[in-house]
Amino acid sequence: MKSLWNEEEAKQYTDELGLRVYTSQLLGRDTNLVLHGGGNTSVKITEKNILGEDVDMLYVKGSGWDLETIDRPGFSPVKLDHLIKLANLESLSDPQMVNELRANMSLASAPTPSVEAILHATLPFKFVDHTHADAIVTITNNEKGKERIQEIYGDRVVIIDYIMPGFDLARLCAKQFAEQAHEKTEGMILLNHGIFSFADDARESYERMISMVNEAEEYLKREGAWDLDFSGAAATPPNIESIAKLRKDVSVTVGKPMILSTVSSDKMMSFSQRNDLATISQQGPATPDHVIRTKRLPMLGTSVSNYISQYESYFQTYAKNARDEKTMLDPAPRMVIDKELGFISIGKTAKDANIVSDIYDHTIDVILRAEKLGGYRALSGQDIFDMEYWDLEQAKLRKGGSSPEFTGEVALVTGAYSGIGKACVEDLLAKGAAVVALDITPEVTTMYSRADFIGLECDVNDEAQIKNSIKKAVLAFGGLDIVVLNAGMFPGGCQIKEMETDVWKKVMSVNLDANVVLLREVYPLLKASPKYGRVIFMGSKNVPAPGPGAAAYSASKAALTQLARITALEWGGDAIRVNTLHPDAVFDTGIWTEEVLQARAKHYGMSVQDYKTKNILKTEIKSKDVAELVSTLCSSSFSKTTAAQIPIDGGNDRVI
Repeated sequence: MKSLWNEEEAKQYTDELGLRVYTSQLLGRDTNLVLHGGGNTSVKITEKNILGEDVDMLYVKGSGWDLETIDRPGFSPVKLDHLIKLANLESLSDPQMVNELRANMSLASAPTPSVEAILHATLPFKFVDHTHADAIVTITNNEKGKERIQEIYGDRVVIIDYIMPGFDLARLCAKQFAEQAHEKTEGMILLNHGIFSFADDARESYERMISMVNEAEEYLKREGAWDLDFSGAAATPPNIESIAKLRKDVSVTVGKPMILSTVSSDKMMSFSQRNDLATISQQGPATPDHVIRTKRLPMLGTSVSNYISQYESYFQTYAKNARDEKTMLDPAPRMVIDKELGFISIGKTAKDANIVSDIYDHTIDVILRAEKLGGYRALSGQDIFDMEYWDLEQAKLRKGGSSPEFTGEVALVTGAYSGIGKACVEDLLAKGAAVVALDITPEVTTMYSRADFIGLECDVNDEAQIKNSIKKAVLAFGGLDIVVLNAGMFPGGCQIKEMETDVWKKVMSVNLDANVVLLREVYPLLKASPKYGRVIFMGSKNVPAPGPGAAAYSASKAALTQLARITALEWGGDAIRVNTLHPDAVFDTGIWTEEVLQARAKHYGMSVQDYKTKNILKTEIKSKDVAELVSTLCSSSFSKTTAAQIPIDGGNDRVI
């Protein structure tokens, strides 16, 4: 591990809080130190209050901020003298502690301070850094972890036996640091938890952290516990129907749709196929911080009922002691390890699932290196239980908050790169869905960079590409709940007497045949949807009101509409809803350039605006209007509607 300090970068930060931001971001850049909001940092600053009085403040990382991206607003200013006084109390519940922290901030809009704020306050240094460095937790999650830490650092660090984060930990650290620290003390090690470094200079505190962690890494190398071999794992083609069924089982247990992300890398497959997996994977997470993010232990195999049965007493213990059983965490797993599928992470959103996956990727390294060092020994079952049902975590659950309509659900949209398809993608994302976007345009793969979106280049005329895209969708998110059949083509105007056979076949292939293949492939996934599958067919005004010169398009859309009706009949027994929209005059799509609009308006003797609104309601129809109707049809508002055909055209006299 090397220092990332850059003198030119550091010159941009001219004050103490700025330097605190900079070195925090440096720590956050290395996932071997912190992951997804883990770790925390602080700086002690003297500043004037509104009365002009000097006040010592602790600026500590606020809850919900990630060190890699933290900026000034991510640090919460708390009165230092009050924190010191709190540390001297005999007892203080964690909810009381959080209240005291918030009540003594100098900025009401700042985030809630880290629960380790008091600990930071008691350390007599201006800058304090805390990480869950992989190398440190590898060594401390070991039968002789404390002895090994003493061997590496001697008396340069204060060693704290494990205790749950919160007030009791802060008080213990303050007491032991005062008793053991001396002028050469460089850091503090919390067994099974992490490491602290500190100094009165931002760079020195940061580089002490890097130096101490590097010593731990070098120690693991000397002990032959660093290099890991993940080759030779047997890979099997993933069964996407099995994944979708597992997702439904998990979702039913949780009581709402969940996202499942499957990782079948060499590392995950190698770990999942170990003979000692049932032992080494069931001891506990690498740090208590990971308990909060991943919940409990991995489920081995794919039977949720077996997992719940295994931990039945665990959940019953909490139920008996819960102040409000409505806040009880669901018994579903958040991680699955299967010898055929590899590793599956579970979350209410794709982001949550990715966090679980990232954390366990590092946990595997910790476990296997600790095994090489003499044996992995994590937190006790009681410690895991206490962290999961911590007062502060339960308070978050009680606070709750509503989620967007489609949170935890997965939508697939074809023809997704532009026009109505793109609008559908945007609206479904906004309403909480994870979205898989298919389009023949290569740029679909870079439409968005976010955890809940994947764009796949796919020619819907190619059956193999369709199957591969659906497979990728299930591996990414666990299944499908919503399918929007939007891909289509509109050839140039041509009367039947001039129709070329190839044009006719191509239109039928894209607008009709491709959708038959796609429907066939998604059926078992929609059948396994936790909230029942939904399909939206994108028809056309040309179905009820065709015009001359559009035989291929009109016939293909009419056949597609008939296909939708039959699909509704066949799939209704599986509670899959199938509905059709018939848009017309949606002019903000790729085929309607300004030149085309002007030409059509001139043909009718109208202005462009009048041409856009030549319907009964005199209103303009936009792609987002169609997208919003798609989402509404897929929502609970239309839970009892199937086989509907709904125009979205502002009212067309020929249709009416």
